[in-house]
Amino acid sequence: MPFSVLWLIFSLVYCLLEKSLLGDLDHYPLTGVPYDFATNIFTIPAGALMMGLLSGILEISYFSKRFIQNSFTAKITIKSIVYLIIFIIFLVVLTLVNTFFAHNEQSFDNLSSPAWAFFLHYSIIGILVYIAVVVVITQFYTEFRESIGLGTLNNFFLGTYHHPIVEERIFMFVDMKSSTTIAEQLGHVKYFEMLKEYFSDLSGAVIDHAGAIYQYAGDEMIICWKLRDGLKNNNSIDCFFAMKRSLEMRKEKYISKFGLLPTFKAGLHYGMVTAGEIGSLKKEIIFTGDVLNTSARIQGLCNQFGAEILLSEDLVKVLQLPPIYATTSVGQVPLRGRSRPMELFAISTRS
Repeated sequence: MPFSVLWLIFSLVYCLLEKSLLGDLDHYPLTGVPYDFATNIFTIPAGALMMGLLSGILEISYFSKRFIQNSFTAKITIKSIVYLIIFIIFLVVLTLVNTFFAHNEQSFDNLSSPAWAFFLHYSIIGILVYIAVVVVITQFYTEFRESIGLGTLNNFFLGTYHHPIVEERIFMFVDMKSSTTIAEQLGHVKYFEMLKEYFSDLSGAVIDHAGAIYQYAGDEMIICWKLRDGLKNNNSIDCFFAMKRSLEMRKEKYISKFGLLPTFKAGLHYGMVTAGEIGSLKKEIIFTGDVLNTSARIQGLCNQFGAEILLSEDLVKVLQLPPIYATTSVGQVPLRGRSRPMELFAISTRS
């Protein structure tokens, strides 16, 4: 939807600019095609909404994962060229259709047709430049949105967390196993290269399961969901196993490049957090609450119980897990900072 809104805004600006240039004319001087502002102010934004929706679908379903390891500049350049080609094709089709209905008896196979008059005139350059600028702006929006987190940029624009608010969220703390040993084995530079690919390969599953990466802390990734999003389709649990499959699919790559396949463990809990903007020179949206400390401590107990993933009893109670998952209680466990022990559960997939 944000892509559609951006394209809608720019299309309205275009319609107003066009009206100011044509004034009281009832046709386009170049092609002779009838001009009606009342019609254009509806049809052009409608087409822009379609293009915005198409670019949003492509961005979320394909480009966000396909170019995840490319640099900022490379992603903007490549994706802008692809989108520009798509929109040029759309413009050609739209022009031909518009000309056909306005001149239904006129042939398009001669250079005097309105369509050819439009495409062979230098004014097409101005329109293409305008479209290119819109494409590049939307790509900058996309990259900044990814850089500071999915949804975070929108929240800054909308002022959602300008004043602290209370939310229910699920947090998953994901920690690489034996990271210290791996770092010593690979050396700092190669370990960093592996960490970069490791986080990149895990990110696709987070996108697919409606999660947001809250923070990176060394070799740890903190993922969160609003409660309804994390519970929907068991996104928070499916995400963990999707991340495992993502690494397994790339096992040969890791073995050949780094001599090992990294693995991870995770702890999950949910509860109330206070969310809000902090900072002056550098603004961030942060969450505070016991749920973060509890999630981190649950993750820290994975090795003790030989579990890849541990969930709090609170989260297990609100989940509706399908039969494919088996839950096993590891008992009541005292957690630092909590007055009462909490029952924890390990989850595995049934074979």
